[in-house]
Amino acid sequence: MKQIRRIRPVTTSGSGPSQRRASVRVLPPPGAQRARFRRRRAEMEEAEEGWRKAVKGAKAGSTSLSCSGSCCSSLAMAVKDPTAVERTNLLNMAKLSIKGLIESALSFGRTLDSDYPPLQQFFVVMEHCLKHGLKVKKSFLSYNKTIWGPLELVEKLYPEAEEIAASVRDLPGLKTPLGRARAWLRLALMQKKMADYLRCLIFQKELLGEFYEYHALMMEEEGAVIVGLLVGLNVIDANLCVKGEDLDSQVGVIDFSMYLKNEDDIESKERNDHIAAILDQKNYVEELNRQLNSTVSSLHTRVDSLEKSNTKLIEELAIAKNNIIKLQEENHHLRSENTLILMKTQHHLEVNKVDAEAELQTYKHSRQSLDDMYNEAHRQLREESQLRQDIENELMVQVGMKHEIELAMKLLEKDIHEKQDTLISLRQQLEEVKGINVEMYKKLQVSDDALKEKNEIIGRLEDKTNQITATMKQLEQRLQQAEKAQMEAESEDKKFKQDYMSKSESLQKDITQKEKQVGQLETDLKIEREWRQTMEEDLKREKETSSSLKTETQQIITLKKEFLKLQEKNKQLKNLCHDQEEALQELAGKLSESKLKIEDIKEANKTLQGQVWLKDKEATHCKLCEKEFSLSRRKHHCRNCGEIFCNACSDNELPLPSSPKPVRVCDSCHALLIQRCSSSVP
Repeated sequence: MKQIRRIRPVTTSGSGPSQRRASVRVLPPPGAQRARFRRRRAEMEEAEEGWRKAVKGAKAGSTSLSCSGSCCSSLAMAVKDPTAVERTNLLNMAKLSIKGLIESALSFGRTLDSDYPPLQQFFVVMEHCLKHGLKVKKSFLSYNKTIWGPLELVEKLYPEAEEIAASVRDLPGLKTPLGRARAWLRLALMQKKMADYLRCLIFQKELLGEFYEYHALMMEEEGAVIVGLLVGLNVIDANLCVKGEDLDSQVGVIDFSMYLKNEDDIESKERNDHIAAILDQKNYVEELNRQLNSTVSSLHTRVDSLEKSNTKLIEELAIAKNNIIKLQEENHHLRSENTLILMKTQHHLEVNKVDAEAELQTYKHSRQSLDDMYNEAHRQLREESQLRQDIENELMVQVGMKHEIELAMKLLEKDIHEKQDTLISLRQQLEEVKGINVEMYKKLQVSDDALKEKNEIIGRLEDKTNQITATMKQLEQRLQQAEKAQMEAESEDKKFKQDYMSKSESLQKDITQKEKQVGQLETDLKIEREWRQTMEEDLKREKETSSSLKTETQQIITLKKEFLKLQEKNKQLKNLCHDQEEALQELAGKLSESKLKIEDIKEANKTLQGQVWLKDKEATHCKLCEKEFSLSRRKHHCRNCGEIFCNACSDNELPLPSSPKPVRVCDSCHALLIQRCSSSVP
């Protein structure tokens, strides 16, 4: 087969883009040309896949913010394994969204609807978690990456999920698989079986491997943790209208401002943990801004390279059009040459035929020479017919090449349109990334101001707690001192009573002895009077003894005075002891009140920590009246003990330490709380 030569303008390396020189290029055969077009198409598809992955990686990086973990550890993990960092960030965002949704729903105290912001953010976070590590299914003109595929598996693994899948497929307004997946998540939340469905799904690793990469969140331990957290959503009652919502065109963007704000808690340790988490988040946001700036610069360079490649493709398209025009001209020229050759051959055949007839008429005798001439003419005719067949074959080849070139032109035009669309989308995404950076910077400033206010409030609360602890210590010290003084007073009183009893007994013995002696002396005096004359010396002795007795009586009088003084001191000590006992009773009352308050706080914390929230499907009868639940007799949770009762047994509302607003409690908890409040009131 002959090769057709064509002239193609080639840019010289030393001249500018406008200066070109002509170089002769040999056109390859059609099979090689088709292989080259396929190879170029595959390269262009790989380049498009790389651009889309880069853009989606930038989006995923902007949504994978975390509120826990230190900045140094997150940076170290990012250097080692960026997918692990994305999983931990998504896990932390899921924890925050689930916790915030449960707390806000319990404080809200009513059935949630579709416009509730924490509920919307929860669905956005769940969508990002399910999209993490999802495999990309390639098609000829688009890329398919949706979470509806793995969610469809649930109805095969869990028969109760067939009703949800059927209702999602029957919804009239849903056109995309992503919209069906969003409707499925909302219906599963209303049924309170989202955790059960996803738990059944994550255990089937082989089936999930068809939809997710090996490093995806649903394939790792973080998926099981998120499924465990979803069990807490069973306490929420939601009434979501799926028919009227536009679920196909919703944009899943996480609002981080909802998680940068923290309420003041009772314990200072939890506040410090929240502040540390916010600081870690601030550092992570700064690092993420740096990474986003680097990705933006790399995207700029890629856009420039894409524009250059687009200009090159446009130039190649113009060259291909010129080549097609030249091939058409060459084809027309070949056809004209073919007609001329056919006319010449026909004319030559006619001339040969006339000559042969003349020679037959004139040279009948030289038949052998005429036969030779006839054979020669026949041979020439066969050669010319073979030449004609070769020319027709070449024309067929040229026509096939023309069709292939036209197909290649159409493919090139489609690729150029797709490149222009991708350029427009990349520019829009760059503008979105810039807007996200500006919003994140503003939110960072707002979070810094909130941090300063929180630090001031924390300082004030710490001062108050220090003052309260100091007063408690002073009261305890005063109580201990009073107890010691009481013990000392009691010991002194006992000693004084013992001394007083011993002294009074000895004095009474002396008095009785003295009285006996006085009686004896009086009898002796009578005897001495009678025997005065004879017993003068004895009388003198008796006078001396009487004088000694007088001194002893004076001593007894002084002892009585001292005894009276000791009685007065005893009365004073008793009064002092009574006053101290009253002060001790007042201090004991205050201390008991403070202890009761502390015990109430501890019991509230214990009830909050050890509270078991009973699931709806586990309760079939009321715990108090033991009546069976039905459509008319609905289930109600007690916010204090977590058990399920009927409306008649839980028609009470009281404020709890966990919630300042009055919430529903059962009759037993209501009586216990009323008794506790009445005992705490003096």
